[in-house]
Amino acid sequence: MTDVLRYVPEHDKATTDGDYQQVLEDLSAASVHRNFDPYLDIDWDAPEMAVISHDRRWILSYDVDPIGRSAWYQAQPEDTQIAIGMWRQANVAKVGLQFESILIRGLMQYSFKLDNGDKQFRYTTHESKEECNHTLMFQELVNRIGMDVPGAKKFYRRISMFVPLASTIFPTVFFFGVLGGEEPIDHLQKDFLRTTDDLHPAMAAVMQLHVAEEARHISFAHHHLRETVPQKGPVQRFILSLMLPLTMRILLGAIMVPPRSFRREFDIPDSVMRDIFWRSKESKRVRRNVFGDVRMLGDQCGLMNPVSRVLWRALGISGRSSRFRSEPIYTAP
Repeated sequence: MTDVLRYVPEHDKATTDGDYQQVLEDLSAASVHRNFDPYLDIDWDAPEMAVISHDRRWILSYDVDPIGRSAWYQAQPEDTQIAIGMWRQANVAKVGLQFESILIRGLMQYSFKLDNGDKQFRYTTHESKEECNHTLMFQELVNRIGMDVPGAKKFYRRISMFVPLASTIFPTVFFFGVLGGEEPIDHLQKDFLRTTDDLHPAMAAVMQLHVAEEARHISFAHHHLRETVPQKGPVQRFILSLMLPLTMRILLGAIMVPPRSFRREFDIPDSVMRDIFWRSKESKRVRRNVFGDVRMLGDQCGLMNPVSRVLWRALGISGRSSRFRSEPIYTAP
């Protein structure tokens, strides 16, 4: 499975229309020739994939997960740390599944209105097919972990039926939302794969497959926005410059902050949860680092202005923009 990490699209510069059309062709071809099936490429029934309740590999990473580095979590007995880790990982997978479901519906809504001959139709359909496989993969992982997790907070689950409509009413904001959901999960999974040597094989396999295909999906969203946003008028661009950080901050909370049932399940004090999300120094750093690539995109699209920069700071997600897509934080000067 480690081979899947070697493919990352290298189309990260601003494009002309001709370049954008070529990118769509390249991404579609990659979807045909470099794709994965969670039931062919993951050997779920291999002995090493078995999920057992006393496996220390489910303890949350101090270096990656905001919960894992909290003093409260570190002070818990080992069996409690394992149970919390299993619940946390299962719930992140469930949230990913729910987000992918919204994304699939939105992409289908978006492609429904495309003209004959539009190359976006083929790629968005390829991406939707891949996202369907991701939902299967995430649910399989949740089922095997055995935790009855809800996924996103109740409010987000209730409005999920309306969100896909934005893909045709406010398509730019919809693609902001695509990145607002994909970037935090992608960032977290890459950090796990880079820094954690003892991931459970089931978690590692799911993350490796997901990261490999999400590279294409994130690349498409970046290229689409670089192609379409500069064509809008100054008033629209100003409004979008404010919508970008707002969308990122809202979806960061939806993706990374567990629902109330998590606190009740493990009797976690409210003060501890507030410290983990997002009062502690380390959690604030994580919140900033997640969106380095999006800040780079904002620069490229002309969406960083004095007012929007103030909003990025006010929301606690400002910081240095990435120099290139998926730049590891430790490479920063």
